[in-house]
Amino acid sequence: MAILRFDPFRELVALQDRMNRMFEESVRTRGAEEGEFASGSWAPPVDIYETQDALLVKAELPEVKREDIDIRLENGVLTIRGQRKLSDELKNYQCYRMESQYGSFSRSFSLPRTVDPEKIEANYKEGVLNVRIPKREETIARQIQIT
Repeated sequence: MAILRFDPFRELVALQDRMNRMFEESVRTRGAEEGEFASGSWAPPVDIYETQDALLVKAELPEVKREDIDIRLENGVLTIRGQRKLSDELKNYQCYRMESQYGSFSRSFSLPRTVDPEKIEANYKEGVLNVRIPKREETIARQIQIT
């Protein structure tokens, strides 16, 4: 049996996350009913991971063309903007139900000072944008050998 360290704030953070998701879903539902997404306002899901030497940002952008994505780093804030367009072929059909979200989007994330903004790499494949943000060499933890 593993011994777990008691963290009184863990449950509060989990509760806050659940509450945030609940409010976001209610806003999305209300916005969809009012036609908000037709005018273009959505937020693609983003996962952020940390490895020993980099931060990895993964954004799901299905049906978004590479040329419709803009990635910028300004004052320590990474911003991913773009637009998901309804294909011309679908515009000619009568729509009975549309749950997919279209229009412009923008997601911004504050980055720690430990990253190296000069070495950011981004690739886009099969509707998934991956941004790799390396850490500065001096901030990467090293093991020191005892002699």
